[in-house]
Amino acid sequence: MDYGEALDWLMTQTPLFQNTGSKAYKEGLENTLLIDSHTGHPHKLYPTIHIAGTNGKGSVAHTLAAILQASGLRTGLYTSPHLVDFRERIKVDGTPVSKEFVVKFIENNQTFLQPLSPSFFEVTTAMAFSWFANQEVDVAVIETGLGGRLDCTNIITPILSIITNIGYDHMQLLGDTLSKIAAEKAGIIKTQVPVVIGEHCAETDGVFREKAAQVDSPIVFAQDNCKIISQKHINPSLVVYDTVNYPGLKSCLAGYCQSNNVNTILTATDILARSGFRITEQDIRKGFSDVCRMTGLAGRWQTLSESPLTICDTGHNSHGFRYIAQQLREMSSAPGFGTLRIVFGMAGDKDIPHVLEMIPCNAVYYFTQASVKRAADAGKLKSEAIAAGLHGEAFSTVREAYDKALSDSCPNDLIFVGGSTFVVADLLSSMKMIPSN
Repeated sequence: MDYGEALDWLMTQTPLFQNTGSKAYKEGLENTLLIDSHTGHPHKLYPTIHIAGTNGKGSVAHTLAAILQASGLRTGLYTSPHLVDFRERIKVDGTPVSKEFVVKFIENNQTFLQPLSPSFFEVTTAMAFSWFANQEVDVAVIETGLGGRLDCTNIITPILSIITNIGYDHMQLLGDTLSKIAAEKAGIIKTQVPVVIGEHCAETDGVFREKAAQVDSPIVFAQDNCKIISQKHINPSLVVYDTVNYPGLKSCLAGYCQSNNVNTILTATDILARSGFRITEQDIRKGFSDVCRMTGLAGRWQTLSESPLTICDTGHNSHGFRYIAQQLREMSSAPGFGTLRIVFGMAGDKDIPHVLEMIPCNAVYYFTQASVKRAADAGKLKSEAIAAGLHGEAFSTVREAYDKALSDSCPNDLIFVGGSTFVVADLLSSMKMIPSN
């Protein structure tokens, strides 16, 4: 078996959420516990940090990993989904899992896994935990895949849990109210393990407090103790925060949504420092300023071109897109600005009407669909958008839509590509923006 054959087995023999949606979701941890026992409980060999939430998990996970790397710790990082290469999901100090290990893991466990009919994420999670043990990491940052309570990463007992925020997403699986969704995310809160809640509201506050009280977990609400005094966006790839402890804190993640993530991360690092981690001011500054380079994070308000300015972002639900819409409106109202051009596609199981209501109407749209089965049809998306007062044409591929937007543009225009993680993934793949190590 070579790497291509191993990937083919993963993609075809196990249900992949990005293709099949809820059909790939397996409720319960029975398979995960069986696989974990079979592989020798590798996650027990190193401390972990567990991160759940509707949005911001990836940014928080990558930035925390970068800070821990900067402090000299060998750091594992498990996130999803990948944009271009499967191995982006599993990294140690920013380096993706080796192709040889992926092949070896499938070869060694295929006979055991086959009768279980595991999901893609169940197998990938076991692979990640095993790779981190193989690499003798000092700590691993683990992002949930979906939800929390029944997510297969939830077999770990971390040293710190983080829940970034709660919004309406995956409601068919997690519940149709914020309190129900919060209850699923709160499932990662463990006995006497401190938990940081990034953002909360009246509907979720009591859910988190009750769960933390049940398991005697110290709970901190980062939103209620904001560490950010002010912020200034220098350009699309640089924002400078003045915080209580770190004046002039530079971050390469300049999306408007990131200020909430910054506050969550700083709260988390305070707790880690009090629990014995040696994290210096220099480590924190390096982690924030160099997170993309250190961890390979991509697709978060990422600048792809300067002229015309081209930005992509993986925000894919109404909770996340409100920040994107605000930032696009403000940028496009600047003096001397040309035309806002938006290459836009969504997954068919998202709240498309709500997002269409909030995105700018003063833009030229290039409606498209990603190369995954869950993608909404570009023609149908165009029809819904026109009914919402938006205007544009439909294109069958992301690259075709982007190339048309590029050919239509003048140097002072702004091209934004987004609406779906998979739209961004298709574009970055076509542009070969994420090289494989």
